[in-house]
Amino acid sequence: MTKIHSLRRVLLPCFTSTTTTHHNHNHHHHQPTTKKRLSTSLRDDISQDQTLDDHPDQDSDHSSQPHHPNPPRFSKTMVIGTIFGHRRGHVWFSVQHDRLKPRPLLLLELSIPTQTLVQEMRFGLVRIALECHGSPGSDLGSCPLRSVPVWTMYCNGRKLGFAVRKKTTEPVRLMLKSIQSTTVGAGVIPGFRFDSGGVDSGVDSGDELIYMRANYECMVGGPDSESFHLINPDGCLGQGQELSIFLMRSR
Repeated sequence: MTKIHSLRRVLLPCFTSTTTTHHNHNHHHHQPTTKKRLSTSLRDDISQDQTLDDHPDQDSDHSSQPHHPNPPRFSKTMVIGTIFGHRRGHVWFSVQHDRLKPRPLLLLELSIPTQTLVQEMRFGLVRIALECHGSPGSDLGSCPLRSVPVWTMYCNGRKLGFAVRKKTTEPVRLMLKSIQSTTVGAGVIPGFRFDSGGVDSGVDSGDELIYMRANYECMVGGPDSESFHLINPDGCLGQGQELSIFLMRSR
């Protein structure tokens, strides 16, 4: 029996909560300490939850934000652009992916005189906009943008005639082949002249063919917009020189 009483004295406090009463002048108020501790613990838990609600973590804040899809991006590629023309003629513009392949992807004859373009470039900023209107269902509205035959041309906001898409003739191919070793730069080729069919080589016209070749950033904004932007590394084509050509089709 003494052993059982001893075990009770040892084990009984482990299973029963000890309560200490607080005596004051009123003997009817008995507040267990465990109850105070429990209410204090609940207050701490509630205040901690409120703090978490007031300052949510980054993951929950990120998940609660609405998802906005990214806007469509322009497609960018690098091409080789060559501006050339007879001093007393008009400007031509060719686009190639590979300078070793003399057949251009796009060849345009611009109605702007070569001397006028040279004067515009002296100011450092040249914007050439080629515009066309293709009504829905028409051949002009459904064909690829680079296949549009005729464009209305603007240079720095002024209307300067038209631009015509041309097929690559043998003289044009030979001229591009003669400068295929040039990556970036400008120069003069003597003995070339222009006619309605393209560049006529082998005939000394007493004048010179001038050209400017550089890398261009081609940006395709969709089936109705494309642009070419001159890349002028280290100002080798003139300090601050900027040149852009835009193709735009309205509907």
